[in-house]
Amino acid sequence: MMLETVPQQAVIETDRFDLRPLRKSDKGMIELHGGDLRVSRFTRSIPHPLPPGAAEAFIARALASGRTEDVWAIDGTKSQGSELMGIVSLEHMDRDQSQIGYWVAPPHWNTGIASEAVTALIEANPQSCQTLFAEVFQDNAASARVLTNCGFEYLGDAETFSVARNAKVATWTYSRKLN
Repeated sequence: MMLETVPQQAVIETDRFDLRPLRKSDKGMIELHGGDLRVSRFTRSIPHPLPPGAAEAFIARALASGRTEDVWAIDGTKSQGSELMGIVSLEHMDRDQSQIGYWVAPPHWNTGIASEAVTALIEANPQSCQTLFAEVFQDNAASARVLTNCGFEYLGDAETFSVARNAKVATWTYSRKLN
């Protein structure tokens, strides 16, 4: 029997939490928080309501050896917090570029967790990229503040499709040079 190995994904430590690879045991918390309309409506890809099997499929993609996106759980257990306070990810792009994405569970909103997670990824630069891109929906000023607080610069307006909203949504696009 041959076992397929998944490329190692680094654990990134901060003072309050660790960014760690997803685990199958994260399914329930992803369903609870990712399936919350307050979260899914600000993402491109999370449907609402979350269909059966969606969390398992997301975790399987995050753990696949041929993945194009690295996904970390924001795990606060080191400071007596929740095992999954949110998700942060880096999607590989061409020319040493990546796109960052994140969501934070509503009980942890306005605590600085998103800014700290984005800062930790920037400092660790686990994909050794030269430029990071991000987009936020224009009705999500809190996420725009996270990006500008983390040194991202506004590039322009665009639009993208939101599965949860079943509609095109206006976005702001940002970038940050790393080297």
